Amino acid sequence: MPLQTVEPQRLYRQIAEQLRSLITVGEFVPGCRLPAERDLATQFGVSRPSVREALIALEVEGWVEVRTGSGVYVLERAGRAQSDDPKVPPTEWGPLELIRARRVIEGEIASLAATQGKRRHIQAIRDAIDLMQQDTDRGVAPLAGDRAFHTAIAQACDNVVLVETVQTFWDARRGPLFERLGDYFETVPSWRMAIAEHEIVLDAIRARDAQGARSAMQQHMDKSHSRFSASWRRANRPAQP
Repeated sequence: MPLQTVEPQRLYRQIAEQLRSLITVGEFVPGCRLPAERDLATQFGVSRPSVREALIALEVEGWVEVRTGSGVYVLERAGRAQSDDPKVPPTEWGPLELIRARRVIEGEIASLAATQGKRRHIQAIRDAIDLMQQDTDRGVAPLAGDRAFHTAIAQACDNVVLVETVQTFWDARRGPLFERLGDYFETVPSWRMAIAEHEIVLDAIRARDAQGARSAMQQHMDKSHSRFSASWRRANRPAQP
């Protein structure tokens, strides 16, 4: 069964569906390792991030297992009722695609915040970073502070549509795909890097440097994308209970 080139719409779902079909007809049998991301990307005619999102979706739904440092393996499904398997909502955005969208929009929001932000907004951004630091020091994922940081920057633009857009984007990270991807690539060191990048954004906004704020936010999103796109060999998934 040959692989088919897919159209650029919800790519990860189309890729995942083709891989499920190949597994179902026995092209990939239980216990076998799937081709490497780069090889799948070439055969599908898509980017490696799209393949990664598809593989994470298949893992969430119980079709494959990602073994860090080794590869992605097909799981045995004989005798299992598919209705009992967890499902990825059809409306869920791909995590890496979401980061790219945030780069475009939040870069401009940071630029506006640099020219329109008031003292209270600067303080709210500062407080959010401090909250992130406190949680990270305790070994807790600083999600509340991260959401507050991006929200505070949008609030500095005095535009409720931008605020709600940023919050919708951020809240999308609570979906099963983003959470599973975070299991592999979000660590205390990665959060410390994110905090340092946030400090640079704040410095530019405080300095009323619109271009600097835009660039700092775009670089933060680029680095976030790189962290989530790292080799599986660099993944450090916590032990599951």
